[in-house]
Amino acid sequence: MMEERSSLYKEAGVDIEAGNRFVELIRPIVRSTFKPHVMTEIGGFAGCFSLKSLDIKDPIILASTDGVGTKLKIAFMMDRHDTVGIDLVAMCVNDIMVQGADPLFMLDYLSMGRLDIDRAVQIIRGIAEGCKEAGCSLIGGETAEMPGIYKEDEYDLAGFVVGIVDDQSLMDGSDISAGDQLIGIASSGLHSNGYSLARKIFFERLKMKVESYVEEFGRTLGEELLEPTRIYSRLIKNLKRDFHIAGIAHITGGGIIYNLPRILPKKCRAVIKEKSWPRHAIFQYLQREGKITKEEMMKVFNNGLGLITVVKRDEFDEVVLRLKAMGESAFHIGHIEERVGDEPMIKFI
Repeated sequence: MMEERSSLYKEAGVDIEAGNRFVELIRPIVRSTFKPHVMTEIGGFAGCFSLKSLDIKDPIILASTDGVGTKLKIAFMMDRHDTVGIDLVAMCVNDIMVQGADPLFMLDYLSMGRLDIDRAVQIIRGIAEGCKEAGCSLIGGETAEMPGIYKEDEYDLAGFVVGIVDDQSLMDGSDISAGDQLIGIASSGLHSNGYSLARKIFFERLKMKVESYVEEFGRTLGEELLEPTRIYSRLIKNLKRDFHIAGIAHITGGGIIYNLPRILPKKCRAVIKEKSWPRHAIFQYLQREGKITKEEMMKVFNNGLGLITVVKRDEFDEVVLRLKAMGESAFHIGHIEERVGDEPMIKFI
């Protein structure tokens, strides 16, 4: 009777045995991300992470959740799935790190129309790679087969991360004031935002293919579009250890226009020098060939900046030198001034 029920479930589109084989295959991959604080093995009902040995006087827990969005469509088109997991980690981890948190652990949610074990293992390898780069443990997750919700060869990917910070080290932007300087730190490209617009322009309007070679990119369109989102863990830890960072904005969907104001006190506004940093070729190509206005570009894409860091004037030179020493492309993009009345919080010059 048990075998009959299992067979009927498989006919309905869910293969329990394949799911169990998948868990066994990814067990060593997931374990490779474990810190000593992890108390459980993969496969339990919940992941456990001990806080006992963390030397934090006044701890605050931070959490963030995100997905990869329609960038997944590019992975489907190329049948390449080893980098989207890095994107997932980056989108979650960067959001808590810009507030000063150290990431502790992450969980993922992978939902497929049909469980393709090889493809799913590629995805988990990418997540594990991202977790190791970010310094957090992948302590669990959920892999679901959902026939009828997703096409057999498609999936969705989401996750969340939990981090911790001492109350005295929380970076919420409240210390930002007039005279502070703005340092833009380079992205690796589109990261994981604006792909609905990018796909419309490249594949519908321009009739391009993922295998189309683009001279300006120096590689195929698909390779350019799958470039992983940067994980800024090492950079942020280095800066906050030695400098007083007034605030950091993660430039994601909404671009500078909507992300930088999230950390600005109401009495402040940012003055941005538009030509103070170079744009990647892909942004120039999209704007030119897609006939996108400058304003929409600034609202949709990161335009070459993954982070904007706000520093005090007396530390500006030292911070820039440190970033350069770390091999970062960093640019002095503007400053903070007093905001009067209902003036816009961002001013481009």
